[in-house]
Amino acid sequence: MSDVVRIGSRASKLARTQVTEWLTPLADRFPAVRFKREIILEGGDQDRVTPTLAEVAKAAGGSAFSTNQEEALVSGRVDVIVHSLKDLPTTVYEGTTLLTTPGPREDVRDVLCGATLDELPRGARVGTGAPRRVAQLLALRPDLQVVPIRGNVPGRLARIKGQDRLHAVVLAAAGLNRLGLTPEVHQVLDPGVFPPSPGQGALGIQVRTESSAARLLARTGDPEVDACVRAERALLAELHGGCSVPVGAWGTMSPDGSLHLSAAVTSLDGAVQVTAAGSGPVDDPEKLGLSVATDLLTQGAASILKAIRKP
Repeated sequence: MSDVVRIGSRASKLARTQVTEWLTPLADRFPAVRFKREIILEGGDQDRVTPTLAEVAKAAGGSAFSTNQEEALVSGRVDVIVHSLKDLPTTVYEGTTLLTTPGPREDVRDVLCGATLDELPRGARVGTGAPRRVAQLLALRPDLQVVPIRGNVPGRLARIKGQDRLHAVVLAAAGLNRLGLTPEVHQVLDPGVFPPSPGQGALGIQVRTESSAARLLARTGDPEVDACVRAERALLAELHGGCSVPVGAWGTMSPDGSLHLSAAVTSLDGAVQVTAAGSGPVDDPEKLGLSVATDLLTQGAASILKAIRKP
């Protein structure tokens, strides 16, 4: 095993903070190893003009936030990629694998920044670029005007007081917590009614399969956190979803040691929402994800998703 492990990540302060979060416990565990960081720019970082991430991903021929990093991993430029797991497609590059998800997982919830839902006036302008958040906001408050916004966490927060005159923006609690940027006026949204993106709050550690880095890091991670996110990602995969599809999923460990998964699919106008939930053994999270996804499809999620995917 080489004594140098090259770690790739995006350039943002949040991405760099996530690398530090992952590395901190490893430094003591592997004192002889030098972890070297490398910044990799993604399409979503370089293109700040295109309105939606789905369009950026299409132009890049992959994911807006993972394609270039995965190519760097496969080519051998880096040995490990540290992702925000919610940004990583459910199918990773051939020849790579995800390690057991690190723990603890950050807060999975979304946060309405700048106001609370009850305080927002009728017709208020709320910023978010995620179709899931748009759909779930409109399901709760169909009167809102949702304004598409992109950019890093500080930039999106700044839009509240900027020339857009937004009343509020929706961001992930995980990013706000990691950067210490939760505003004074905010509302943490209940994941029971506003389920997060699959994998939200978790880190995805991607390596080349059977590489020396994979062997070194094989016993790192938290099996319970891993089971939760694997169930969420299996559900998303069964629904053939991604960042452009309004699917929310939330896996938790039950007091009896079983795995619980709840999920929702919401039409983009918020008018129709189907929900499902289930429990299963922690050692087969993919089966639970498939089961809950099938329940959603049976209830009508298929027609919602079909309408969204129409050209």
